[in-house]
Parts: sequence; C-alpha cells; structure tokens
Amino acid sequence: MLKQVNFSIVFQEVPDEVTLAINISNCPNNCVGCHSEFLKEDIGEPLSVESLKDTLTPYKDTITCVAFMGGDNDPVEVQHLAKWVLSNYNGKIKTAWYSGKSHLPKNFDASAFNYVKVGPYISEFGPLNATTTNQRMYRIEPNGEMTDITFRFWKK
Repeated sequence: MLKQVNFSIVFQEVPDEVTLAINISNCPNNCVGCHSEFLKEDIGEPLSVESLKDTLTPYKDTITCVAFMGGDNDPVEVQHLAKWVLSNYNGKIKTAWYSGKSHLPKNFDASAFNYVKVGPYISEFGPLNATTTNQRMYRIEPNGEMTDITFRFWKK
C-alpha cells in the first residue's frame, strides 16, 4: 500500500513543468545521506485514486504534471495511479515517477509516465543537478523510447 505524507507545487523536479510532487513513505532504498529520511517511515495516509483526486482537484488548472516521489515499495500501484491521471485528465496533466532504484521494475509500463527518474542517491556522485550524478531522468516518448534528459538539471 502506498501512503502519501505530503505534497508541494514545485518547479525544479520535472523540466518545463509545474508539478504537484507527492511524497510517498515506506521507502525501501535506505540511501545514505537521503534528503528525505522521514520517508523511510510508515507514515501518512493511504494513497488511492480517491485521495489522489482530492489532492489534485484544487490544482488541476494550475499544474501540468503529477510526480510520485517514491513508491518503490509498490511500483504497480504507482503505475496504476499514473495511468488514472493520464486517462482522467486527457493528457493535459503529465505524470512522473522518482524511483530510487537503479533499474525500473520488471514489467515496467512506460505508457503510464511522461517522465521517470531512476537511481539511488549516492553522495560521492551527488544529486540529480550534479554532472557527476549516477541518477538519470528520462522523458518517455510516445513510442515508449526513453530519452535521457538529465543534462536539463545541470547549470550551464
């Protein structure tokens, strides 16, 4: 079961998008130096289609993307919720998933997302905005191909 701890409207998590970032608890990754260690805990309220709708509705005319920040404990449910967003907002609201895993799960359904970030935080490589990062952000093309857009986070 996924649990939503909180959410924010953010501008840096997904390039060119106004994003409703939903923080999901029960993170199994245990990254040393994690900036959101509280998300390791079993806290928050159950995240379902109904609660997602309640969270999203007030912002539906403001945001352009919903990002699921975590959810590695139940990737099938993350995909289900992302598909619900895409189908109920007719593609006007995109979807993103921030996974701390090195690889996408077996049977990953790319059609559920417009963007996906993979990779654990490893302090010696730095965060997503460091040119040395091990993490990668991909834009998922209509044909399912994944285009690496990590460079969009790097300062020029």
